[in-house]
Amino acid sequence: MKTLTLRATLAGWLVALISTNANAQIALEMHWDPGAEQCEASTQRIQVHAIDASTIAIRQNPCVDYEANLMYLLIGEQRALLIDSGATDDPKLTGELTELVSQYLEPDGERLPLVVAHTHGHQDHRAGDAAFAALPATEVVPHDGEGMRRYFGLEQWPHGGARFDLGNRIVELVPTPGHHEDHVAFVDQRTRLVFSGDFLLPGRLLVEDIEAYLDSALRMLEVVNTYGTTHALGAHIEMDATGELYSNGATFHPDERQIALPFETREANGLRAALSDFNGFYSRYPHFAIVNPMRNLIALAVGVLSTLVLLVWLIRRLRRRVKARRAALAG
Repeated sequence: MKTLTLRATLAGWLVALISTNANAQIALEMHWDPGAEQCEASTQRIQVHAIDASTIAIRQNPCVDYEANLMYLLIGEQRALLIDSGATDDPKLTGELTELVSQYLEPDGERLPLVVAHTHGHQDHRAGDAAFAALPATEVVPHDGEGMRRYFGLEQWPHGGARFDLGNRIVELVPTPGHHEDHVAFVDQRTRLVFSGDFLLPGRLLVEDIEAYLDSALRMLEVVNTYGTTHALGAHIEMDATGELYSNGATFHPDERQIALPFETREANGLRAALSDFNGFYSRYPHFAIVNPMRNLIALAVGVLSTLVLLVWLIRRLRRRVKARRAALAG
């Protein structure tokens, strides 16, 4: 806990040095602890990075959970928004996380209200919900699709969008299903950053519905052209600086690439083109791979079944030959 408090204090000091002007330069170069091959309690750390004075990236170490989730705290004049609540419900770790977030909500002793929302409902993005729900002046948005859409007023899902006002800071919610049927991206109009969850990240873009993903990419292209976004910040880093993917379940991420992906018109068009050309199973690109895990699983199952059928056929054929040879020798 002392280590966490020291980090938070240093982070707060860093935040104080950054101008609160809306046009202040944002700091997108982030360096995170890589985790370890053999995890211990000392490696179960939470780290922070001040993108600017009121935009905080929070990282759960790969030793907390191999997903190594990133969360983002956006602070307005009237309330704050935390995007995702992390991958663990361990009381010690969620206690450290809520303490850290609370320090940013009480700069002058008076606590800003906090809203906790999710990019989508997968467990690694909402495991900390109960810990945050227990905090004062905190509201946790339902992670189920119906509850989330009702809360934000996304009445024409998956079309349209919704604006969420933090107080002199507008965040646009954009429906982005495809990875998950209820996925949303958060577009911060002030920093022109897209908080993209699992829709776009340096790693595996897992496709549940390719047609929905394509439609989402088109909506995001419209958003890019409307707001002049510059970068997308996803929820995971699954790729090293050379473009190699870490193995599934890896708790050690040496030489991670940066989380921020350029996301202007050219990159948004590139994502849409990549999804259009997707072969249905696995495709690699410089900043990400597109994967359909269900189809790959089915293909693997078919391959295993075909191998077993072939093996049975070969065994039966061999037995028939052996039997025929023995009969010939007996005769």
